[in-house]
Amino acid sequence: MKPISFTFSILVTLAAFLASPANAQQSAANQKPNIVHIVADDLGWKDVGFNGCTDIKTPNLDKLAATGAKFTQLYVQPMCTPTRAALMTGRYPFRYGLQTIVIPTAASYGLDTSEYLIPQCLRDAGYKTAIIGKWHLGHADRKYWPKQRGFDYQYGAMIGELDYFTHDEHGVLDWFRDNKPVHEKGYTTQLIGADAVKYINEQSPNKPFYLYLAFNAPHTPYQAPKEYVDRYPNIADLTRRTYAGMVTCLDDEIGKVVAALDKKGLRENTLIIFNSDNGGTTNAMFAGQMADLSKTKLPCDNGPYRDGKGSLFDGGTLVCALANWPGHIKAQTVKGLIHAVDIYPTLAKLAGASTEKCKPLDGVDVWDTIAEDKPSPRTEFIYNVEPFRGAVRQGDWKLIWRTMLPSSVDLYNLAEDPYEKNNVAAAHPDKVAEMQARLETAGKESAKPLALLWIGQTAMKSAIPLLPTDEGLYTDDDADPAPPKIANEH
Repeated sequence: MKPISFTFSILVTLAAFLASPANAQQSAANQKPNIVHIVADDLGWKDVGFNGCTDIKTPNLDKLAATGAKFTQLYVQPMCTPTRAALMTGRYPFRYGLQTIVIPTAASYGLDTSEYLIPQCLRDAGYKTAIIGKWHLGHADRKYWPKQRGFDYQYGAMIGELDYFTHDEHGVLDWFRDNKPVHEKGYTTQLIGADAVKYINEQSPNKPFYLYLAFNAPHTPYQAPKEYVDRYPNIADLTRRTYAGMVTCLDDEIGKVVAALDKKGLRENTLIIFNSDNGGTTNAMFAGQMADLSKTKLPCDNGPYRDGKGSLFDGGTLVCALANWPGHIKAQTVKGLIHAVDIYPTLAKLAGASTEKCKPLDGVDVWDTIAEDKPSPRTEFIYNVEPFRGAVRQGDWKLIWRTMLPSSVDLYNLAEDPYEKNNVAAAHPDKVAEMQARLETAGKESAKPLALLWIGQTAMKSAIPLLPTDEGLYTDDDADPAPPKIANEH
């Protein structure tokens, strides 16, 4: 009887050990990582503390940057829709027609449904998938909506330039949960943060999740709760003061998301990535259409980098960014080249997900660069290719080619001139010809910009009207609710 009693005692002890919180955390750590990808909207490169901002407080982002990887060369597309498309597909948006401006509100097109998106890829690998926040990759037809593109759960705006308090534009709602309009009170940044915390609290440590947390802050209109604006009495300019409140509110909500991961015991097995979708807005042409900002001093600060949103200069495409995963990413400044298209294959590799269903990816796996600051496998990327302009980087060389007459060419050596002040095209004709040839090749591989096709079509005939109802927006021949008529960002 003693051996049996002894065996039973060992089993009880083992069961208690396996049930202990410490062991549960160790078990979770051996699983595929959870992924929380946080995207800000039109955030200036220097509008976070970890890039040297002194008048806006971002302690939660600063802590993530200090204990993880702070990127100095993470590039995206010049505008919202193209960047989001690059993140979702791992492919340059010129390959499927989303390279030019954002998707206009009245337009019927969206991200090509033959593209195999990252939530589909990760879901096939056993992940739960969610988008909380802004989509802006197709809204007029339900086939383009997140729930139809691989996300198990959706909450937020289908387009994204909306009133932060009413969640509409000119009285038309753009706020949805799982394809259904949601009427609720609250400031969008705080609603998005609260929903992300709720989602995290519902997760099990036994099944990995991918959360695409896409805030619409600090995009126009510049609105913030009074208590956040009041935190910055020393900022004299009201627009900058409001913008500061928006950024700090965003930072607070990100802090709550990190705290929820900690409390749930998921932090040690969760990779957090943060970046803006493009540079901060410095040209009123790209500031949105809900208000005339042509006479307003725009509040975004891209630091020493030239220009901003909408531009092919680095002020429009080089963004504030970081990654943090305790025990897996060293505290460091990562200097290697990374482009938005690289996020897809990097996450797929970490998740053990197959990319066989994808069309040929432009992205490459940059995990060793992120985790250990090893040299990036990327030596070239295409800033963008459009019929009227294009830009490419090869090593330290960057070429911007404006093809509309009168045409112009800029060539910069970013190692010597990171702020693009000295155009050396005339001194390096062979390099210019070589890089122009690369853009010509990319141009031949490009799909026609859907935005330009749509503009041409609407110039020939009137667009189908979008008719507001008390539940959102309907076309006159579609029974499905579609998001509201929100003004184009361009």
